[in-house]
Amino acid sequence: MLWIKSLHIIFVTSWFAGLFYLPRIFVNHAMETNTVAIERLSFMETKLYRFMLPLAFLALGFGLWLWLGYGISGKWMHPKLTLVVGLIGYHWYCGKIIRDFKAGTNQRSHIWFRWFNELPVLALSAIVVLVVVKPF
Repeated sequence: MLWIKSLHIIFVTSWFAGLFYLPRIFVNHAMETNTVAIERLSFMETKLYRFMLPLAFLALGFGLWLWLGYGISGKWMHPKLTLVVGLIGYHWYCGKIIRDFKAGTNQRSHIWFRWFNELPVLALSAIVVLVVVKPF
């Protein structure tokens, strides 16, 4: 089971790297006016999002494997899983933002994206505390 836990941590870390970086690309995209730069940023967003998808599935798959192996043991798991569901929604919403940028319908400013970028940091912090400290 330790191999599964290791793989879960590896893929969660990799998925979070994308969740941290993709909104930073959105910040630059929202500020950019040069057509060539916008095309490059759009390309980067799409490639990163597509790369993140299998990482998310692997992280969730190994997490499910751990869940089936260990079960839910403690009330801390419920808020952790709620945060994970929120991260799945965040990931999905990033895909919507990419589509909005491509369609030219984005109405959000770079400042909004700077705040949006902080959500996975808060989620990761809470998840780490829940998993390590197990406060309840």
